[in-house]
Amino acid sequence: MANTSAITPIPSATVILVRDGGAGLETLLLRRNSKIAFHGGAWVFPGGRIDPEDYPADQQQGDLAAARQAAVREAQEEAGLTIALDSLAWIAHWTTPVGRPERYSTWFFIAQAGSEAVQIDGGEIHDHRWMQPDLALAAQRTQEIELPPPTFVTLTKLLAYPSASHALTDFARREPEIFTPRYHKLDDGVCSLYVEDDGYESGEIHHSGRRHRLWMMDSGWRYENSL
Repeated sequence: MANTSAITPIPSATVILVRDGGAGLETLLLRRNSKIAFHGGAWVFPGGRIDPEDYPADQQQGDLAAARQAAVREAQEEAGLTIALDSLAWIAHWTTPVGRPERYSTWFFIAQAGSEAVQIDGGEIHDHRWMQPDLALAAQRTQEIELPPPTFVTLTKLLAYPSASHALTDFARREPEIFTPRYHKLDDGVCSLYVEDDGYESGEIHHSGRRHRLWMMDSGWRYENSL
């Protein structure tokens, strides 16, 4: 059996594209090919692995610069959309928990969507939707769509913003959030703890302190942040 704790996370990047629709903020979700091993069939934001050519010639700029370039490239490859490099605001970083057969170290960016029509690649991506965050979460609750945990949490955060400009302005002035989840199995689901949760180190789920977690229960998912 493979030692999953020794798996090195693969550097990758994701871009959350937002625009204003008739009823408020919308974001682009893409459905991954169901044959893909990692979250196959799930609805995600555009993104993928950082390629060697994404790294700048000046290596001092490092992974963040490469992640920005990868986010721009993936938006073009997966959705046919052109995104300006300097329009990306870094808002979060997610690392796949230890124990998973595939692990990723992913930079999350947000950017204003342009007026181009989405053109999916038909290979890795099989469908797309511009969705209001509340409707995407409702579709997940009824099992119409599948959402990976980082997508679910991000959509939950987007509920706070009535427009794309509100979201872009607020995220641009915030420090990026760092998510290094630890999964804890329960009888009826999984609780994913994040580092700010007072139970993060001990694994104690039922405590009275600060909570920052995602409940992924058979009865439904719920993001909890008491900070």
